[in-house]
Amino acid sequence: MKKRIITISREFGSGGRTIGKQLAEKLGVSCYDKELIEKLAEQTGLAKKYIEEQGEYAPAMHPFSYAFVGRSVNGMSVSDYLWNEQRKKIQEIAGKEPCVIVGRCADYILRERDDVLNVFIHAPQADRAKRIVEVYGETETEPLKRLREKDKKRAINYKYYTEREWGRAENYHLTLDSSMFGIEGSVNLLFDILNTERER
Repeated sequence: MKKRIITISREFGSGGRTIGKQLAEKLGVSCYDKELIEKLAEQTGLAKKYIEEQGEYAPAMHPFSYAFVGRSVNGMSVSDYLWNEQRKKIQEIAGKEPCVIVGRCADYILRERDDVLNVFIHAPQADRAKRIVEVYGETETEPLKRLREKDKKRAINYKYYTEREWGRAENYHLTLDSSMFGIEGSVNLLFDILNTERER
């Protein structure tokens, strides 16, 4: 079956979000990133900032951080509730339209579909550190430390909800070093791969 849905997982600072957005524009399909956060906020009543952080990042950098979050009488935390709503929304979107979905464990959530291309975008730390300063500006936290913290929290969140290792090649159809190809080159490469696959 032809790939109609592309999931973009990415290291912090690799440009994966930008690649996903530009690829969607080039394909003429929707990109769900901030748009997904807005839909979840409307659906759940949770704050956009909370969804943006808790939908992809663990509460802390320790693997047991989820053990210390508050839970309701049925044992579900707000993070668990958000995960369930996020999973349902991603499945709903995938069932309705061709699209690009950035992050939020979409590769795992849609793992049983055969019309999905799962991509992981990465880059060397030095290149990512330079990019986050250029894109997000200077902060009190040193760039390499920001990278490590963001990626660690993403990895813990991914492991907690999927029982898989974030960033491992076997979880994706394609891993791509954005520093080698650049943002535009990475977009064009993915576009060409999708077109080649569709022409077979």
